[in-house]
Amino acid sequence: MYTAAIEKTPRRLVPANFMLTDWKSLEPFFKELLDRNIDTSEALEQWMKDQSELEAVVSEDACWRQIKMTCDTENTELENAFNFYCLQIQPNIEPYTDALNKKLTNHPLAASLDKKKYFTYLRNIRKGMELFREENIPIQAELSVLKQQYGVISGKMTVTMKGQEYTLQQASKFLQSHDRSAREEAYRKIQERRLQDKNALNELYNQLIQKRTQEAINAGFANFRDYRFKELGRFDYTKEDCFAFHEAVKLHVLPLVNIIYEKKKKKLGLESLRPWDIDAEPEGTEPLRPFTGSEELINKTIACFTALRPFFGDCLKKMQALKHLDLESRTGKAPGGYNCPLAESGAPFIFMNATGQMNDVTTMVHEGGHAVHSFLAHPLTLSGFKEYPMEIAEVASMAMELFSMDHWEVFFSNPEELTRAKEHQLERVITIFPWIAIIDKFQHWIYENPQHDQEQRTFQWNEIINEFQDKVIDYSGLEEYRSNGWQRQLHLFEVPFYYIEYGIAQLGAIGLWRQFKNNSEKALDNYCTALSLGATKTLPDLYSAAGLKFDFSPEQIKVLMEFVKEEMNWLN
Repeated sequence: MYTAAIEKTPRRLVPANFMLTDWKSLEPFFKELLDRNIDTSEALEQWMKDQSELEAVVSEDACWRQIKMTCDTENTELENAFNFYCLQIQPNIEPYTDALNKKLTNHPLAASLDKKKYFTYLRNIRKGMELFREENIPIQAELSVLKQQYGVISGKMTVTMKGQEYTLQQASKFLQSHDRSAREEAYRKIQERRLQDKNALNELYNQLIQKRTQEAINAGFANFRDYRFKELGRFDYTKEDCFAFHEAVKLHVLPLVNIIYEKKKKKLGLESLRPWDIDAEPEGTEPLRPFTGSEELINKTIACFTALRPFFGDCLKKMQALKHLDLESRTGKAPGGYNCPLAESGAPFIFMNATGQMNDVTTMVHEGGHAVHSFLAHPLTLSGFKEYPMEIAEVASMAMELFSMDHWEVFFSNPEELTRAKEHQLERVITIFPWIAIIDKFQHWIYENPQHDQEQRTFQWNEIINEFQDKVIDYSGLEEYRSNGWQRQLHLFEVPFYYIEYGIAQLGAIGLWRQFKNNSEKALDNYCTALSLGATKTLPDLYSAAGLKFDFSPEQIKVLMEFVKEEMNWLN
C-alpha cells in the first residue's frame, strides 16, 4: 500500500536545472504566477500546483542551507549562505506570497474548488493573509538569522574529562558511570560550561523577545503568545487548555514521577538522590550500550523498523542510500536532533548528536517516526497539504518510540538489558511531562510580560520549576545551575511555543500504543492512514483517522498515566 521508492517531484514551472542563487533569477516565476490568466477551474487547480512546485523548490533550498549550517556551525561560508537566504531571498518572497494568496482567495472560480478537499489548505492561506504585515518582513528576516545563533553558541561548548575534550552531549555519558564522584564532576563541568555563555544567551533571548513582541504588535495582537497561537494554526485549543494541562501534570503525573525517583534512589542504595544520579545504575550493572558508532545505530534501527513493518525500514534505507543522515555528536555541530522534510525530493534528512547511549536509540526511532510521516505525506499534490500540524507530527514520532520497543532485541540481545531499556523508555514517557509543562508555562509568562528584566525572568523560572519539582531529587547547593536551566532548551530560542505539542502528542502516542497492545496490525494501519493524510484534515479529524480522540483534558491524562503505570508494573 505504501512505498519508500520516493522520487523527486517533477518540475513543470521551474526548469529542471534551475538553482537558486539570487532573487533576480527567482522573481520571474513569482511574477508569472501573479500575472497568469486563469479562466477555468482546471486552470486554477493547475495554477495551485505550479505555485506548490515553486514553494517546494524554494523550501528545499532553504532547508539544505540550514542543514549544512547546523552540521558545521564553524563554517562561516555555510552560515553566510543561510543568512543570505534569510536576508536577501525570503523578505522578497513574502509580498508575493501575500499577493498570490489574495489572487487565489479573491478569484471568482475559488468558490468552485472542492470545499472538503481544500478546507484546511484555504484556512491556512486565510490565516497567512490575516497575519501578513509589510513592516514585519525585515523583523522576520532578522529573527531567522538571530535564532540560529543559539546553535552557533551551543555548538562551541565543550568540557574536558580525564584529559580529553568532549561536547556536552558526549560528556553526558559520564553521568552513567558507577563512580559517583565522576558523575558529579561531569554534571558540574557541563553546568559550569553552560554558565560561561549565560550572558550571551540571555542577551540573545532578549533580542528575540523584543523582535517577536514587535512582530505581534504590528499584526494587531496584544502579545506574541496570541500571535504565535494563530501562526501555529491552533484552531482546536486555547491557552486555557494549556493551563489546564499544566495543572493536570501536577495532579496526575508528578505522583508517578515521585514513585520512579524513589525506586531509583532505593535501587542505587542512596540516602539522597542527586541530579547526577538519575542515569546511573547500581555497581555491577553496566550502562546500556545499544550500539557503537552511527553506522551500527542506523543499521540496527533499520532492522527494528523492518521487523515492525517493512515499509518503515525501507524509508530509512532510502535515506541511508541518499546520505540524508548525520547522527554523531562532534565539536562545532549544533545541539539537538531533528527530521527535516524536503518538499521537492521527498526523502527527509535526520540530524542528531548520538554518543552511544540509550537516549540515542529513543532519539533515532523518534526522528525515524517523523521520517516515515514525511514519506507518507510526500505523494500529496500540494506542498500545503504536507504542512501537517505539529500535534500530529509528534504523534508520528512518539508512537514510533513505543511501537518499536517490541523489536528492541536488535539493540539488546540480553533479556535483562532489554527489560531495562523498556523501563527507561516508559519512565521517560512519564518524567518528560513536568518539563513540557515547565517550558510551556515559562513561555506564557515570558510573552505576557515582555518588558521583564533578567532578574525577574530568573525569579519566575525558579517559581515555575519549583511548582513542578518532584519530592525526591535533592538540588541543594545547585541553585545557580537550576536558575539557568531554561537555556538548554533550544525551542525557546528557535521555535517559540513549540513544546506543548510534545505533551499533547505523547498522550496520542500512548493511546495508539494501547491500540497496538490489543491489535498491532490495526494500530499500525491507523497510524499510516492518519499520517498519509498530511494536513488535508483538521487536527481532530487526523486524530480520529488514527483511532484517537483529540483530548488532552485532565481526565484523559489520568486514564493514560494509569495505563502506563500498569505497563511499567508488568515489566517488573
